[in-house]
Amino acid sequence: MNESLASKAQRAMPRAAMHELSAEERQHSFAEVNTGFTAEQALSEATRCLQCKTRPCVSGCPVRVAIPEFIAALASGELPRSVQILRQNNALPAVCGRVCPQEIQCEARCVRKKNGEAVAIGCLERYVADWEINHQDQVVTEPLPPHTGKRVVVVGSGPAGLTAAGELARYGHAVTIFEALHDCGGVLRYGIPEFRLPKKIVDGEMAHLSALGVTIEYNVIIGKTITLAELQEQFDGIFIANGAGLPRLLNIPGENLKGVYTANEFLTRVNLMEAGRSSNSMTPVIMRREVVVIGGGNTAIDCVRTARRLGAQRALLVYRRSEAEMPARTEEVRHAREEGIEFGMLTSPTAILATKDGWVSALRCVRIRLGPADDSGRQRPEVIEGSEFELSAGVVINAVGAAPNPLFSATVPQLPLNTSGTIIIDATGETGIHGVFAGGDIVRGGATVILAMGDGKRAAGALHRSLASSGERCPNGTRRS
Repeated sequence: MNESLASKAQRAMPRAAMHELSAEERQHSFAEVNTGFTAEQALSEATRCLQCKTRPCVSGCPVRVAIPEFIAALASGELPRSVQILRQNNALPAVCGRVCPQEIQCEARCVRKKNGEAVAIGCLERYVADWEINHQDQVVTEPLPPHTGKRVVVVGSGPAGLTAAGELARYGHAVTIFEALHDCGGVLRYGIPEFRLPKKIVDGEMAHLSALGVTIEYNVIIGKTITLAELQEQFDGIFIANGAGLPRLLNIPGENLKGVYTANEFLTRVNLMEAGRSSNSMTPVIMRREVVVIGGGNTAIDCVRTARRLGAQRALLVYRRSEAEMPARTEEVRHAREEGIEFGMLTSPTAILATKDGWVSALRCVRIRLGPADDSGRQRPEVIEGSEFELSAGVVINAVGAAPNPLFSATVPQLPLNTSGTIIIDATGETGIHGVFAGGDIVRGGATVILAMGDGKRAAGALHRSLASSGERCPNGTRRS
């Protein structure tokens, strides 16, 4: 009877709400918006987990975190054990706890969601990962495995590359990461603003990888500094995760005007080089009273919220579909609204207009209605005749997506590519070149952090199995009998 009452009480418990900075506090601040659970909130929320035998939440996680187990350890007050469980499957838990779209993955499959709110899995993951950062003296150091004698190179230090590097190091291989930029993290550092993902969190995750023996070499551009053929001479296995750093253009008049940015350029200048945030920045950004951002994903939301923080009095996002179809996380959209961001839904740009001296003055747009579904299953945007209008703007930011930079692939003609320029891989992550694997945005053309991590983890396992089953390799990657 008491157990039944306890079970009913457990089911009736409301989901804990994470504290956030007020909209007034954050409109001109890059401080992190979400401040995390308190210890009391974390323990209370952990007890909401029903510990389902079927564990549907795990099947919704691209890296297959043992969710019920790490939550059970947290609920029992065994934080070091909870960290251990979380780390077994997730190389970047503090990152995932902040930017992973749990609401459409693990939490979407939570049994509690059928009759209420899902367990706040992402918030609990963040809590445990942050506890680890602040209690290093209590965390059991992960033992390093014996070296296998194999050397593996990872190209790119974004989420796919970092995950693959961590997994391969745990298998006992010597892992080197080649990063094109002067700092690590890839999109985690240059693409996601400080108010969503503080750089100290990225630094902490990198320190964990360094403890596993992973080394990083910066300012190395594959295809320019070193070729794939040279990598094959030096390493036993290769994982390509150099991302999608080439912006997709709008292909409308005025795209080259002064005051027009791509999202990649804008966010890299602000996030990596502190443009607009430091008087010492060597790469400033132009800021005007009115800023318009084009796009509907998380990157577009990041751009418009960043513009607001840099002083834009009117920050407007335009998107050719409805708000319900925006790929951006619901939480980020809500935060943007609270910060005074305006939304122009069902709107498509047709031209960027200029002042006499070549600066942006306005964005010419048309109204859109959604017609029948296309091949993707989404309603097709259709222009409403006679609906043309103009939006006043001093800065326009293109955030409609990115594609792989051909700098690498152009030097490897034997590497099979899709028409979009992404690398073709098999189910294990291996490319058409034996011993060369790939994952993340260079394969997907743009996706979430956690999907890229899933690619890295899967490919690392396949690469390890390939190395374990092979004999001594010749320099060209073929097996020596």
